[in-house]
Amino acid sequence: MVLQGCSHSAAKPPATPPSAESSALPAADGGLAAAPAGSASPTAADPCTIFPADNVWHADISKLPVHRDSAAWVAGIGAAAHAHPDFGAGLIDGAPFGIPVTAVPAGQAKVKVTFGYAGESDPGPYPIPKNARIEGGPNAGGDRHVIIQDSAACKAYELFDAHPNADGSWKAGSGAVYDLRGNALRKAGWTSADAAGLPILPGLARADEAAAGRIDHAIRFTAPKTRKSYVWPARHAASDSTDASLPPMGARFRLKSSVDISKFPPQARAVAQALKTYGAILADNGSPWYFSGTQDDKWSNDQLNSLKSLKGSDFEAVDSSLLMIDPNSARCRP
Repeated sequence: MVLQGCSHSAAKPPATPPSAESSALPAADGGLAAAPAGSASPTAADPCTIFPADNVWHADISKLPVHRDSAAWVAGIGAAAHAHPDFGAGLIDGAPFGIPVTAVPAGQAKVKVTFGYAGESDPGPYPIPKNARIEGGPNAGGDRHVIIQDSAACKAYELFDAHPNADGSWKAGSGAVYDLRGNALRKAGWTSADAAGLPILPGLARADEAAAGRIDHAIRFTAPKTRKSYVWPARHAASDSTDASLPPMGARFRLKSSVDISKFPPQARAVAQALKTYGAILADNGSPWYFSGTQDDKWSNDQLNSLKSLKGSDFEAVDSSLLMIDPNSARCRP
């Protein structure tokens, strides 16, 4: 069997605590203006990519064998449950939805961040501007992720349950820093800003990618119940259950090749094709088959709604362990 894996030709772009849209640059009026997000191919405008092309997030899994526990895991998440794009444009119930990414310029001032789970968080300071966007908006509950993309330093800074303080510092449940030029994973057993101990930024579907017709990475998603276990490249579990019918954090799924996506509108088709080629990585506990993307007005909610026709039974788990070179690295086999 021929296994397709990671491309090695170009550079590209974790809780018990925790259960980026097109990037934004400071605008002339002090607000946040949209800017292209990184992918596996550097550009003159943005030489920093979101992890190298040989990173597991960019692995082509379309030819990987189906995992022996696929049927049980799909049932454990919900075979009849419909997929849901947990991102888009505008407001839902008065709040923005999707995970925003704040891009900062070179030399962005770093500020103090205090953590509820300091033992598993990367210490600050972090380059977080006062107007950094928070998932769900400034008054949101929930995960309140803050994702900072510093292309000049080629790093991502991610916070879970982030709250600004009056003096410009921040407090958060947990936080992680990623060198976007490398393939390092977090320490085994550590959380991040995500339950699985994984980075969030590389798993977000982005409107600019969809507009270009190609999303070149796996997409982050959630499941209602998971097992007290994690598989590579995840580093952390967030469950007390030992039920083998439940998927572990880090489990990778793909949309079956037999699913017809030819009539999907362009944006939905780009996301669905990514789910076929690169799949989805289980990263957090949440609603079944909720796929993550950026908060971005360039999304068309009408187009994305086509993804809701997909059901859990349209997906299958794959054996991504075949891509692993080193359990402590996200670099994967070509």
